Amino acid sequence: MGHGHVLQVEYAGAEDGLPVLLLHGGPGSGQSPSLRRVFNPARYHVIAVDQRGAGASTPHGGTEHNTLAHLLADLRQLHAHLQARLSSPRWLVVGGSWGATLALAHAADMPQVVSGLLLRASFLARAEDVAAFFNGQAQPGHPAWASLVTASGADPDDSAPGLVQALANVLDHGLPHRQNAVAKAWWRWERLQAGQPLDDAPRGEALAMLVGRYRVQSHYLRHGCWLADHTLLQRAAQAPAVPTLLLHADNDRVCPPGGALTLQQALRGAQPQRQPHMGNGVPLHWVPGAGHNPMHPLMAAAQRRALDHFAHHRDWPAAPHHGLGDAPASTPPLAS
Repeated sequence: MGHGHVLQVEYAGAEDGLPVLLLHGGPGSGQSPSLRRVFNPARYHVIAVDQRGAGASTPHGGTEHNTLAHLLADLRQLHAHLQARLSSPRWLVVGGSWGATLALAHAADMPQVVSGLLLRASFLARAEDVAAFFNGQAQPGHPAWASLVTASGADPDDSAPGLVQALANVLDHGLPHRQNAVAKAWWRWERLQAGQPLDDAPRGEALAMLVGRYRVQSHYLRHGCWLADHTLLQRAAQAPAVPTLLLHADNDRVCPPGGALTLQQALRGAQPQRQPHMGNGVPLHWVPGAGHNPMHPLMAAAQRRALDHFAHHRDWPAAPHHGLGDAPASTPPLAS
C-alpha cells in the first residue's frame, strides 16, 4: 500500500455470495475469526482486512503513514483490486466500534460502492467519547484503573487527553518492560469496561501483539482519529441512502448508547428518505443486557438475524418484539 505497509486480507464464504467488507475495531485490534461467524457462508463473500499496523498487516504497530485518510485510501485501492472478482460492484459494509466509524467514513468517501451498512456499537470519536472510556470514576477505586495510571506515568489528576498522551509516549518510546506494563493495564481496563472476565493477561507473542495494538490505538486517539475538522456526524450527511442498521447494547460502557442515538438522529436528519417503509428511516436495534463484546450471545444472535434477513431481502428487519426497538427499556446514562 506504499510507505512499507502491507495489508493482510482474508476471504471467507462463497465467492459468488454477496460481497461484505468486514472492518475490525480498535483502531489496531485486527481481525478475529469470531467476527466472521455471524455470516452465513453460503450467502456471503466476506472480505476481512487488517487495517494498517493491525493484526497480520505489517509493520505491526506501525504508526507512520497511518491516519484515517490512509485507511480510506487503502479501501479505495482494495475495492479497485477486487472489483473483477466480486459478484457485485457494491459491497455491504459491516463494522463494530471503531470499525463502525471507519465503515461510515468509507461510505461517505465512496458512496457508489456501498450496498448497505451494519454499524454495531457505534463510536463517534468525539472528545467526550474518549473521556467516557478513560474515566476512573466509572470504576472508582478499582485496581485496574490505578494500574493503568501508574503504568502510563500520568498524573492521577490528568484528564483523558493527558492520560492518552502519556500512554502514547510509553508505547512509542518507552522501554519494553514499560510498554508491556501499559499494554497489560490497558487490556485489563478495557475488559473491565466491556464486562469481560479479567483473565490472566497475555504473555509472549500475544503480549507483543497487544503492545502494537495499543500503540496504534493511542496514536489514533491522541489525534482525535483525524475527525476533528470533519466529524463523523458531518460525514453522515455524505453517506449514501442505502439500507442502514445500527445495533447497540444498552449496557455498552466502552461506546455509550448515547452515541448511537446521536448518530441515528444525524442519519435521519441528513437523508430522511432512507428506508421510509421502516417508519423512522434508520432503525436502531437495542440489545438488552449485552455489553461491548461483539460475541455476547445476544449481540451475536442479533447480528445473525439481521444479516440473514439482508441476504434474503437486501434490507434490514424491523425491530424484534422482545425488548429491542428505538430506545432501551430502561434508558442508561447517555453521553450526548
